[in-house]
Amino acid sequence: MLNKTRLLLVDDHAVVRDGYRRLLESRPDLTIVGEAATAREAFEQYRLLAPDVLVLDLGLPDMGGVELIRRLVQRDADMRILVFTMHREPIFATQALRAGALGYVTKSSPPDVMVGAVYQVAARRQVISPDIAPDLALALLHQSGEALAALSPREFEILRLLLDGGSAEEIGRRLSITAKTVQNCHYQIKVKLGVRTDIELTRVALKSGLI
Repeated sequence: MLNKTRLLLVDDHAVVRDGYRRLLESRPDLTIVGEAATAREAFEQYRLLAPDVLVLDLGLPDMGGVELIRRLVQRDADMRILVFTMHREPIFATQALRAGALGYVTKSSPPDVMVGAVYQVAARRQVISPDIAPDLALALLHQSGEALAALSPREFEILRLLLDGGSAEEIGRRLSITAKTVQNCHYQIKVKLGVRTDIELTRVALKSGLI
């Protein structure tokens, strides 16, 4: 009997999920055991289904993917996560991998790259899609975006939400933390990036490709 790798798909677009469900289930040794459209659903589905690999988009409506990765890995250090996203900027890949993802593939990649990455992550091997690998290597070589790379996954997520115009209260609700914690992180982010104002903070984010 064929031993299938069990996958959980996490993406807030049902049409996208349906597309790569069909792609992945065309392989006889892969099966989709569940789907989720939000971080909350992903937590619940992971707890109930215990999939071998979680295929995750970073752009979720209730919590950013980087923070979700951090929390999932905190819950289960052995879990295998493949990020499948539209974000091509090296800083997103850096933060996702730092949070605990094993793979990072962009949605502009050919289908066979995405499928191959699922097998690599299932085998506990790190994989980066070829379309961003050179940019990521250059960013590391020249230390571009070094300031943002110094942020923790949670700080990175809070910065991203602040740049989207979220208030401390709104961000706190999305991340299930207090507004005071958000405010403290906001201050620590400025300290780490060596800026005093939110305008300077925005300039750093622009320079690093976060905006």
